[in-house]
Amino acid sequence: MIRTTVLAALASAALAAPAMAQSAPDGGWSFEVGAGTDNRSKAASKSGNDGYVYGAATWESADGRFYVGPGLETIQAGGSNVEAEFVAGYRPEAFGYDFDFNLAYKNRLDAEAGYDEDGWEVTTNISRAIGPATARLQLQYSPDAAGSTEAFTWIEAQAGWAFSDRLEGSVAVGRREQDKAPDYTGWNAGVTYALTDAIDLDLRYYDTNAHTVGEQYEDALVAKVAYAF
Repeated sequence: MIRTTVLAALASAALAAPAMAQSAPDGGWSFEVGAGTDNRSKAASKSGNDGYVYGAATWESADGRFYVGPGLETIQAGGSNVEAEFVAGYRPEAFGYDFDFNLAYKNRLDAEAGYDEDGWEVTTNISRAIGPATARLQLQYSPDAAGSTEAFTWIEAQAGWAFSDRLEGSVAVGRREQDKAPDYTGWNAGVTYALTDAIDLDLRYYDTNAHTVGEQYEDALVAKVAYAF
């Protein structure tokens, strides 16, 4: 089922928060808040195919390479409505490529008794830009994710194009292999428009090859707004 509640997402965002996190030019703290019609991660829904809000704070070093920060987002899983995370990472450059290595701890707050509410994720991003074209390869691994899922790996390739200073398009395809959860392939395609220097609007279509497994794997057209300061 394709979700088209774009106006609802924009209204929710306007009410939820006045703020996409911009990098602090000389290091320090930056913040981002936003909302969308569906909370999609690895092409699958974490919010029961419903809308969500989120917020994050990030501290980075003056050279922009080291960063840490907490974040919160609304979900629907195991009786929990909020997932908290803490991320620490390092972003070096080499041979014309940008690298991003990070470790994230995630906890689904107030989950039901007996539910595995937390997990760790290790992520590597390798990206490169040539003119208006961008490409990124993401590798992610968790030894024990939240919920019934134990170890998983996620590999995703993404390509993008900057049509103008404010409008960008991208498409991504990924594969998730999981223990005690279904393996699947997911993809997305969409556009991001910078309404101002601080406000981004994103419209993106998601789908997977696992519709029969559950509603969270069905296709969706997702609108999102983010505000950074």
